[in-house]
Amino acid sequence: MKRLIFSGVALVLAAVGPAGAADMAVKAPVAVPPPVFSWTGCYAGGHLGGLWAHKNWTLAFPDPITPVGGHDASSWLGGLQAGCDYQFANRFVIGIQGDYAWTDAEGSHIDVVDATRDQTRVRSLATVTVRLGYSWDRFLGYVKGGGAWESDRYDRFDLAVPNLLIGSSAETRGGWTLGVGGEYAFTNYLSAFAEYNYYDFGTRTLTFFTPAGALNDNISISERKSVVRAGLNFRWSPGGPVVARY
Repeated sequence: MKRLIFSGVALVLAAVGPAGAADMAVKAPVAVPPPVFSWTGCYAGGHLGGLWAHKNWTLAFPDPITPVGGHDASSWLGGLQAGCDYQFANRFVIGIQGDYAWTDAEGSHIDVVDATRDQTRVRSLATVTVRLGYSWDRFLGYVKGGGAWESDRYDRFDLAVPNLLIGSSAETRGGWTLGVGGEYAFTNYLSAFAEYNYYDFGTRTLTFFTPAGALNDNISISERKSVVRAGLNFRWSPGGPVVARY
């Protein structure tokens, strides 16, 4: 009888042993996904670059409409920018940005119709744009577009008497811009970008006055512009600099 009892206990232990051992085995640790950079948040920074503009001048009413030439104006450009981004659908980023830049782009041409040297000086450039991008973790590629404004001064000098100013005008002109660029986040709080922007400021008719205040001429001036720039952004986010991918 004892042998029968011991044999039954042995059989039960043999059956239960593997299951108990499996329950008692230490489970392998679950891998934690690495943190992924999030572009959601706001930023501010500065930029440097180059500006190339082309101006066409045309005499306007009451004179006969007559093209009188055109010229390029180019120089350095430097300024500040600030904006906010929102990352959605895992990788897409939408944002809004404003920027302001100073420049001293200058160019001129000889107007054989009026025997003058016509000169342009671009003083400043500003934009408010929306940008849409796609992120590869810390790299963001994007396109952008929106409104643009610039401050210009125009002067006309007599060819017969060098540097004799015979007419001037100034304006702040509005237009539009489209651009493309890329941005890379070196840390959670510092990123660098490079981009190209095209500007179209259309055609405006300006009235020129002599230094004494007399009417000189009405001239229509059209402008197209290209800007290449690079800069740094200091970023912050109320929700934290990183998110985890699950």
